[in-house]
Amino acid sequence: MSTTLSASTLLAVPLAPLVGSALAGILGTTFGGNVIGRRASHTFTILGVFVAFILSAMTLKDVIGGARFNETIYEWMVIGGLKMEIGFMVDGLTAMMMCVVTFVSLMVHLYTIGYMEEDAGYNRFFAYISLFTFSMLMLVMSNNLLQLFFGWEAVGLVSYLLIGFWFNKPTAIFANMKAFLVNRVGDFGFILGIGLIVAYTGTMNYTEIFAKAGDLGQITFPGTTWMLVTVICICLFIGAMGKSAQFPLHVWLPDSMEGPTPISALIHAATMVTAGIFMVSRMSPLFELSDTALNFVLVIGAITALFMGFLGIIQNDIKRVVAYSTLSQLGYMTVALGASAYSVAVFHLMTHAFFKALLFLAAGSVIMGMHHNQDIRWMGNVRKYMPITWITSLLGTLALIGTPLFSGFYSKDSIIEAVHFSNLPGSGFAYFAVLAGVFVTSFYSFRLYFLVFHGKERYDQNPDAHHDDHHHDDHGHHGDGKPHESPWVVTVPLLLLAIPSVVIGYLTIQPMLFGDFLEDAITINAAAHPAMTKFAEIFHGPLSMAAHALSTPPLYLALAGAVSAWYMYLINPAVPAAFARALRPLIVILENKYYMDWFNENVLARGARALGVGLWKAGDRGVIEGGVVNASWKLIGAISGVVRRLQSGYLYHYALMMIVGVLLFMTWFVWLAK
Repeated sequence: MSTTLSASTLLAVPLAPLVGSALAGILGTTFGGNVIGRRASHTFTILGVFVAFILSAMTLKDVIGGARFNETIYEWMVIGGLKMEIGFMVDGLTAMMMCVVTFVSLMVHLYTIGYMEEDAGYNRFFAYISLFTFSMLMLVMSNNLLQLFFGWEAVGLVSYLLIGFWFNKPTAIFANMKAFLVNRVGDFGFILGIGLIVAYTGTMNYTEIFAKAGDLGQITFPGTTWMLVTVICICLFIGAMGKSAQFPLHVWLPDSMEGPTPISALIHAATMVTAGIFMVSRMSPLFELSDTALNFVLVIGAITALFMGFLGIIQNDIKRVVAYSTLSQLGYMTVALGASAYSVAVFHLMTHAFFKALLFLAAGSVIMGMHHNQDIRWMGNVRKYMPITWITSLLGTLALIGTPLFSGFYSKDSIIEAVHFSNLPGSGFAYFAVLAGVFVTSFYSFRLYFLVFHGKERYDQNPDAHHDDHHHDDHGHHGDGKPHESPWVVTVPLLLLAIPSVVIGYLTIQPMLFGDFLEDAITINAAAHPAMTKFAEIFHGPLSMAAHALSTPPLYLALAGAVSAWYMYLINPAVPAAFARALRPLIVILENKYYMDWFNENVLARGARALGVGLWKAGDRGVIEGGVVNASWKLIGAISGVVRRLQSGYLYHYALMMIVGVLLFMTWFVWLAK
């Protein structure tokens, strides 16, 4: 088999969705005169993503056989010795991401046909999600920081468009602006990290940067005793904190549920939010040089994994429960990065993409079947009416909580093991957080599952059923009566996503964690960070790992969470009400999301506004306008007024001035002669 890949084939992978997006976005909207209809728009975009998926699968097959690619496709410009170019680096990490992005995107495209059927922005939505797929592919396929940053910002821009897709809803507009601003905070750190790399290496190419990583590890940051590589890695990770929604830059992701459900699955579960995890894994040669940066990553991930999970317990909106689950699972991935278990982080990224996309799309199916009701308190016994949605939701839930043999079990338990073997100072807290997070995840997941699919039917008790659409997912489906199963274009993606949600972990754990699939994509200093080496010593295959789970705490914590939810929400509903009364102060803190939004809006935003107003009044109007601009013309006016008096027009005045001038010059020359 050839050890190289075709550049033209790789170029077709991102371009196919881009062409579909352009056709639907231009010819299918008022901008281009609505030349093509709905059927043509979704056909072009789905075909583009399908082509990208097939080519990605072929690329993955070749990569497994040993093929690699790392070349420049197009050189944009050269400034001094700095090259700005478009290029692809395709190894195991890239090929896996290409397949995940295109497969999940394909499922979302199919699902959208049914979900957005009655929406006026149907063609525009397809154009957006295909454009997002193009942006994400450019990000993961890049071989240089410039292209990475282009894809990074492009997915952020399209996310802004999709979150605010229903631009007539004030909550959607607020949510997309919030996402945009919070991500700019993270991106400021990200571009500082990129700037430092370019300043000290003179290149943006990954291979050239990694070749100089050892030199970066010997340099201190000017004016400090900090290591330069530590500053670089922390700056890069701040970018990941924004994109991958890590505490305290997590606040945008739950509000992004204001967008249509398909984009919740595509962007905020499977692909965009994992861009930060991918970037840190790609930059592993740099992160391995700084224990300080790794410990920072570890602690931030642990805080996110545990404390965002707590917020999922008190949510009643079906999509927000799944959104907080996403935050928590992103925390797990980040913890793995901090423990130098990069392969485990991307392994969980892959498994999570499938079962979380499944859970989001199943939530959307429930919303459709429930006639746009999203409040789980007014559901119940939905499995009777929606059997396919029910069984696929159950499979996704079992994968999420880490049930042995399911995909989530292999990736989540691998994270717990890796953290257990980590020797960083923050590993003790991180190990407690990921263990406690198992119980929390199981509890809120089965709380959602039992309230929606089991128990008494509560459809007729919803006080907002007929007059308040404030919290509704306005996808256009309306009606009254009992729930109903969704059409095949919705249920088929659920079934197709359920398959990898069950089996992908069992099939891929050996090559991804302990084989050579990611060997040349990820660098680990095993002597300094032995977590993966120790984990490899106790791993004896996926079946043995599942059997071993019967004697480990995570399984029983997950079981305890499920049983607790079953008892509290099906057997004895008075218990959660009693807990709510007894723990009211804590519940208030959780309901206000740790007051992070309040702090951001009332302290940071108002402080920034006050600072801006102060700089405007004191700096712009006071110093620049008053002290420089106005003072200069006033001074010139005053001088002009004096000089104007000397211009009398009389010859004897001018003769006198000449005589005085000559006397002054003579006096000066005499003084100089002495």
